[in-house]
Amino acid sequence: MRYARSFLVDLKSLEPAAYQKVYDFVFFEFAEKLSLHHLPELRQLDGDGIFHRFTLDEYLIGIEIRGEIVKFLRVIPMPDV
Repeated sequence: MRYARSFLVDLKSLEPAAYQKVYDFVFFEFAEKLSLHHLPELRQLDGDGIFHRFTLDEYLIGIEIRGEIVKFLRVIPMPDV
């Protein structure tokens, strides 16, 4: 697993409760499971199958998948629709 600087900056800017929830999920729960099939609402964003996003509570988390390597790219609040 890898973490983009943008992901870490986004993570630090979250409110404390959200920070803890995302932190625990990304660094502990996901690291232990390491199964993409368990990600909530995982959706492919491109035609090549490299970029994906999933939701965690009220946040969107962007990831890049290249073979066995998962790189966390962004974590942003879910937009109001």
